[in-house]
Amino acid sequence: MKNLAKFHPKHMVWLMPLFLSGIMSGAISCFNMIINKGFGDGFFALWLHAWSLSWLMAFPLILMVLPLVRRFLMLFMAKPN
Repeated sequence: MKNLAKFHPKHMVWLMPLFLSGIMSGAISCFNMIINKGFGDGFFALWLHAWSLSWLMAFPLILMVLPLVRRFLMLFMAKPN
């Protein structure tokens, strides 16, 4: 782990949404597949397909919406003294 390449902190702007959108879209698509189809033959392949489509939608959506949500929430934040 010592020689592992490291990202510059400025890349957190897109790395954080990339990982969060991947985890959330994967978990939600898996949950929906289990509820609607159950475990069966081809589950993993169907889930990977559903996940890839979900992630394709989730990542750009988070990149667009995150600044708006941040700005909205700042309306409710106390300013430090």
